Amino acid sequence: MRVPAVLADADVVARRNLTKIKRVPDLLVFTTLQPIMFVLLFSYVFGGAIGSALGGGGSAGEAYREFLMAGIFAQTVIFGATITGSALAEDVKKGIIDRFRSLPMAPSAVLAGRTLSDVVNNVIVLVVMSLTGLAVGWRIRSGFLDAALGYLVLLAFAYAVSWIMAWVGMLVRSPEVFNNASFIVIFPMTFIAITFVPLDTLPGPLQRFAEWNPVSSVTQAAREQFGNVIPGTPEPTAWPLQHAALYTVLWALVILAVFIPLANLQYRRSTSR
Repeated sequence: MRVPAVLADADVVARRNLTKIKRVPDLLVFTTLQPIMFVLLFSYVFGGAIGSALGGGGSAGEAYREFLMAGIFAQTVIFGATITGSALAEDVKKGIIDRFRSLPMAPSAVLAGRTLSDVVNNVIVLVVMSLTGLAVGWRIRSGFLDAALGYLVLLAFAYAVSWIMAWVGMLVRSPEVFNNASFIVIFPMTFIAITFVPLDTLPGPLQRFAEWNPVSSVTQAAREQFGNVIPGTPEPTAWPLQHAALYTVLWALVILAVFIPLANLQYRRSTSR
């Protein structure tokens, strides 16, 4: 099938998924409530304790909010990528995938449309989170282009992760199993990183893991692009954090190169049963 036809089919599937959000707004409401709650809790509950270790002038809470927001952004868009796998597992369970199979459309368009619609969902969530961050005192201290690149890095990495989730979602064929499995992996990945605490506060072995953890690099890249690196904090010594944006992009490209074919192969296997 020609590429324009595949893109047209993917657009139809993406619109179908976005229409579902419009008709069931609870999905978007609860997707945004969790990150808002994280911003408020971490800012005001842990801000004083952790912020005092950051320095950077001003109050401890203000310093921590500068440090925190990029980590919250990274965690949220990665968790947002799990919607892809959960929704696909639900479609398989309800037989929606079998209906797609009976239509004259490209098989790859189903996964492409699903992942693209979840990018739109992440954009909406990032807008809501940014407004929440501004309300609690966070500020973007760089130029417009730098900030736009920070958001782009976050969305690109989340898009790559969504293809991993698509593959897993087609494997497990149950949204309940998928949600439990993804939480077990993603939760420690987003916490053993520089998302919420400085690197030097972690024990030695966890520091090594955090330095090479791509969640740390996407957080560091966003922090740098937003101008939220706290003055006086130690310069990173590990290569991934010294070249955070490049390391993140490399991870995203590798993930896409591996999991787009795997997800499409698993889709064909699922629909052939």
